[in-house]
Amino acid sequence: MTRALLDRVRTRLIESDADATPARVASALREEGLLLGDDAVLELVRTLRSELVGAGPLESVLRDPCITDVLVNGPDEVWVDRGCGLERSDVAFDSTDEVRRLAQRLATAAGRRLHDAAPYVDARLPSGIRLHAVLPPIAVDGTLISLRIPARQAFTLDELVTRRTVDAGTADVLRALIGARLGFLVTGGTGSGKTTVLSTLLGEVAVTDRIVIVEDSTELSPRHPHVVQLQSRLPNVEGAGEVTSRDLVRQALRMRPDRLIVGEVRGSEVVDMLAAMNTGHEGGAGTVHANSPQDVPARLEALGLMAGLDRKAMHALIAAGIDAVVHLRRTASGQRIVTGIHVLERSDGGLVHSVPAIESDGLQHRQGPGYARLRSRMDR
Repeated sequence: MTRALLDRVRTRLIESDADATPARVASALREEGLLLGDDAVLELVRTLRSELVGAGPLESVLRDPCITDVLVNGPDEVWVDRGCGLERSDVAFDSTDEVRRLAQRLATAAGRRLHDAAPYVDARLPSGIRLHAVLPPIAVDGTLISLRIPARQAFTLDELVTRRTVDAGTADVLRALIGARLGFLVTGGTGSGKTTVLSTLLGEVAVTDRIVIVEDSTELSPRHPHVVQLQSRLPNVEGAGEVTSRDLVRQALRMRPDRLIVGEVRGSEVVDMLAAMNTGHEGGAGTVHANSPQDVPARLEALGLMAGLDRKAMHALIAAGIDAVVHLRRTASGQRIVTGIHVLERSDGGLVHSVPAIESDGLQHRQGPGYARLRSRMDR
């Protein structure tokens, strides 16, 4: 099957507004004067459907259960991450135009538009895959596509211990933290495993609790029988219809949550989340990008300033609402590790700072100076 013949068959299907069914493809082949066996027709159907409505050349890597990220830098430069760092794939596109068409098709599937007037998109595909794409000339060397594939299964804490993401002793402390209904944040850099760990911890929540999750793009998938998920929405092309995470946090508070979860705290919604944690909504949680636990207070302070809250007021909310910080790090080999649990304490000046309660390397842990404070909070 030559590329030229494939293109002609594709063109016939598009012009006739026909789906790539076996019968339609066989008809298009007959019009081209070519007869193929059943197996060859079915293979052609799979190829055409992937190019017309699927992910084209990326279909094979997206089906790989080990791959978490797919990055397209150009027609012959596709990178994947199987959990051990980025590696170059042998997948290739025929041209830069094919990469652009795929980006636009994926954006359309997510209900978004991608064109010269709107040259970038950040959206969630119906399959749950997180899409980010940028068109030239914003992307200098050609269309860029980034795909983040959500975990295909939710892990248990015991499974994370087996995978050496967390040691057994730290896992026991995390279970106690959840059982005590402490408010906590899961922090770390990009790709460190924050969403995976938060999903796992939510699976430890009592089955009688109602979990309400707010996210920009749905990624959390806890093993729990009572989960309600809300997803923010960007404005349409007319600039109307936007629903922000802050809007959804306020709505979530009216939905009788036992646990209010903000999948990724990145804006002014942090104020409403912390206010909720201080007004009877115990056991709330979220994720925050931070390079270290020591950076968390400054990161939250910056987000609070975006909402118009002054420094001292923000630190007061942090101190009263956040009982613990669970921090993750991704090693050079790609291993994701819970490096510790920290508590946030107020200094004499009223500002919050991070104190280690548990420090871990994924295999064993030791208690830090903040352990007594964490233990007292879990025992209250």
